[in-house]
Amino acid sequence: MVNTPHPTTPNPSSAPVGVGDSGAAEPSWPLTTWQGWQRFATTDPVTPPRPDDPPRSLEERLAYHSAFVTIRTPAISTLATQVRALMVLGRHQQATARFFLIVTGPAAAGKTTALLRVGRACHLAHTRKTPAPPGSAHAAVPVAYVLVPPGATAKTLITEFARYLGIPTTTRMTQTQITDAVCHTYTQVGVQLVLIDEIHRLNPRTTTGAQTADLLKDLTERLPSTFVYAGINVTDTPLFTGTRGAQLAGRATLITCGPLPARHGQTRPFTDVITDIENALDLQQHKPGALPRHAPTSTGAPPAASEASQRLIRQAAITAICDGTERITKQSLDAVQLDHLAETQHHPAPEAASPTTRQRKQP
Repeated sequence: MVNTPHPTTPNPSSAPVGVGDSGAAEPSWPLTTWQGWQRFATTDPVTPPRPDDPPRSLEERLAYHSAFVTIRTPAISTLATQVRALMVLGRHQQATARFFLIVTGPAAAGKTTALLRVGRACHLAHTRKTPAPPGSAHAAVPVAYVLVPPGATAKTLITEFARYLGIPTTTRMTQTQITDAVCHTYTQVGVQLVLIDEIHRLNPRTTTGAQTADLLKDLTERLPSTFVYAGINVTDTPLFTGTRGAQLAGRATLITCGPLPARHGQTRPFTDVITDIENALDLQQHKPGALPRHAPTSTGAPPAASEASQRLIRQAAITAICDGTERITKQSLDAVQLDHLAETQHHPAPEAASPTTRQRKQP
């Protein structure tokens, strides 16, 4: 919870209780709460095996491939660079018209993964640079992560902002009162980066959607924070239509998470990602280079090729550990069943889109 008084009696010392206590977060806390986000940001990610490491047990290797590492894709690199630039720009910007980023792309294309990866890096960089003073029970809150709820209204969305820091709200409080409390507390605890996921759920063509979009615009002007949104194919939604859409488009930089091309100039982005995934495997009999050899020639690919390929390879690795083969082959990849989206959507050619590491056999 947050020691935040009613907005009519602001308290400059308000700060989330226990933000400096790494043991405060229970496993049930979602990422859309400070406790859940702090646990996510401060928990060491899994690491691939190193040549001098002792062999891991079967259970350890199964757990490792289940969690797995986050592969740095071009979209993640671009987003990280753009976020750093906008945070510096916003720090020294006096005008109210702040610019922001929108991560867009098809479903399951890695948008949330990119958002969380960059948010975690920002959180860790800030806490390393400005640790809590000795003896302080509180730390700064550099990052906030909020989901747009289904059928969002301005009041339900601002309540999600309040819930992230545990700001007390009641049904009797007006939207303005909750917004004032949120802006006061977010400013006091030093939120620098606001991540808003599922932005495609907003429809500014409706009355409630327009009011919600106006709320977000108001927050970007009242909070000294950099805003990053993520949503499914936002350019195909009503977000960029009408007067509000034109205003949004004039402030937003789009970063697309989509299929990685088989070739881009002299590079092979998709093959590079597959190589990185292969290098992170912990299999006893797998031959390096086996997976990238499939990448340039396959033609069937889901729109979220890098995400689907990671899931495909991880499942094949888990199967290889369980059945004792300890390696991934074309045949073992063919045997893995993915989600319906990955199984049914394909791209026309490997030169223009990122292929998966397999082709389905025709019956």
